[in-house]
Parts: sequence; structure tokens; C-alpha cells
Amino acid sequence: MTPHEFWQEIHAPDSFDVDGPHSTFYPAVFEDGRQLQLPIRPFADGQHALASLIINQASFAVVEALAKELARKLESCNVDVVVGLPTLGLTLASEVARHLGHSRYVPLGTSRKFWYLDDLSVPMSSITTQQPKRLYIDPRMLPLLQGKRVALVDDVISSGASIIAGLSLLSASGIEPVVIGAAMLQSDRWRESLSAVSAKWPDRIRGVFATPLLKHAGDGWLA
Repeated sequence: MTPHEFWQEIHAPDSFDVDGPHSTFYPAVFEDGRQLQLPIRPFADGQHALASLIINQASFAVVEALAKELARKLESCNVDVVVGLPTLGLTLASEVARHLGHSRYVPLGTSRKFWYLDDLSVPMSSITTQQPKRLYIDPRMLPLLQGKRVALVDDVISSGASIIAGLSLLSASGIEPVVIGAAMLQSDRWRESLSAVSAKWPDRIRGVFATPLLKHAGDGWLA
């Protein structure tokens, strides 16, 4: 597959062998068995790799399927408002909110507007972004969140760094999410990071599908 062909189609169950070895893509599996081809991104060591999802490059049909399934998994949490993490998480969060029947969602941001407050910001990093930045919440949005059942949504949970930044920012405003959602849970590295913040957070994670850390196996990649 060429790079622009990834993330464009949801495939029927059992379209691809999940066991591998995998060469250029890993087939992520929805709860109902449907599959999505994800490109494999090798680490610098050449021995490990991860499956990648760039949701704002996905087809509308794929975004719709991911948002609909995540919303289904969040329904039982009786969420009042969805908070989206930048940048890619905003694409998913807005659609999840729509599928939950909400008229809006609350986006967090990394671009500081002149009316933002420094004490309503935290440092933020991610596996795909090297430059340091800060995560902000628009203070005008706080009345929408305070006293509400909040879902914090990102596109991918990998190391857990972005989620931890979001939790820290919301905590500064006295807000504790009842659930954390993502399209993809990328390996299990996030469990240790979130557990270090509080043992309750890993149990509040909901994902559409999970993908493993892959290891090089000579003729391909294996979970």
C-alpha cells in the first residue's frame, strides 16, 4: 500500500491474518471483528515497531466508524460533555460528541489566545511531537464542565503523556473525567504512566481497538 491509501476503508472480519508476520501493515480489529489496516512504524532500533493511526488523514467513513463505536462504549458512562485533546483528538472528540447526541464539545488547545490564563495551562508532550508546548483550556468553557460528567477523548493513547497533561489541566479547574476514550490503545505503555498518577485511571480507559508493540521477526513483524 502507498501512504495515502491507509486509513481509508473498514474491512470485513477475517479479511487479514492478525497473527502475522506483518510486513507493511497491521490489521487492527474492532470488537465486532471488522478490521482497519494501519501502517507499521519501526523504531530507531530496527527491532520494534508500532501500528500508526493519523485520524485527520482518514476517510470520512473510517472517522465515522471510529466515532460511532467509541460513542457506543461511552454511553453507559452517562457523559454530559466531551473534552477533546489537540490536535488529532479534536477530530474524533467532535464526532463522538455528535454520536452521543450532544450539540457541542469542548476542545483543549496548544495555541495561546490573549484571554487565556497561564494558571489554566500545563506542559504537554507526545510521542509524535518533539517541540515543547503547553496545553490550554479556554476559561470561558469552564461553566460547561464544572459539575458535569466529562469524557476526555484523544485519537490514540500511547505513552499516556497527552492524557496525563489533559487530566492535570482539568484537575486544576476541579474537574475529574468519569471516562477517557480513544480510537486506538497503542501497546500497553500507557498503563504504567497512568497508574503512577492514580490507580483509578487505567480502569476508566475505553478504546475502539488495541494494537500491540511489534517485534522484528526476520521476515516481518510479530506481536
